[in-house]
Amino acid sequence: MNLHFKHEKNIQIEQLEKLYNDVQWYAYTQDLAALQQAISQSLDVLTAWDGEELVGLIRVVGDGLTILYIQDILILNDYQNQGIATQLMQWILQKYHHVRQKVLLTEEAADVRHFYEKNGFESCDQGLLVAFAQVR
Repeated sequence: MNLHFKHEKNIQIEQLEKLYNDVQWYAYTQDLAALQQAISQSLDVLTAWDGEELVGLIRVVGDGLTILYIQDILILNDYQNQGIATQLMQWILQKYHHVRQKVLLTEEAADVRHFYEKNGFESCDQGLLVAFAQVR
């Protein structure tokens, strides 16, 4: 594996489609033009590559000063459990260490909860915060 990371928003749509479909995030690939535009308009996008293949991505939105929202973090199935997501997360958290609020929403699963907790996040159902969401 020839893994390297880059801050990259200009990603070929075929690469994005493959990554998002591989992790079954089909809601994103129903409108590929919107996905590509969302990527390009994000505050920051850090990608992981094995040679020329996109194998992982973390995408954040927000103002980068007071709020940072981790919108997407995904790794191709064949590359999961190799520490790539942790490297992406830690790189972003270090870059934006000065931001007071770092927020994300995700589906409940034991392995997902463990991943975010080991990266310093606390579930709102266990802390002093409350979270609300409206999903269409």
